[in-house]
Amino acid sequence: MSCNIAGQSHWDIAEVFGELKPGSKLKLKAESDNPYDPNAVAVYYKGVKIGFVPRAQNETISLLLAYGHKDVFKAYVLAVDPSRDLEHRVTMRINVRDAR
Repeated sequence: MSCNIAGQSHWDIAEVFGELKPGSKLKLKAESDNPYDPNAVAVYYKGVKIGFVPRAQNETISLLLAYGHKDVFKAYVLAVDPSRDLEHRVTMRINVRDAR
């Protein structure tokens, strides 16, 4: 799945924006206690929260993370475009690998 990182303008992406490049590894973390979305999946780069998986695409990822399947996901930066608006500057890719 490829998507923009949601909420980039609300989190600390500015702290690490200069370090982000295609292929940079990202970490996904379920936030079941999120008051706005119980299926929220936060996106981190080097321990800094930079946004979320978009709400329209987070339900299955959230469920798998909640059941402890974090190792099946490989998330990384797909593209960085500083000329785009704040919500569309960073695109990520999330791959799911077969854990069998």
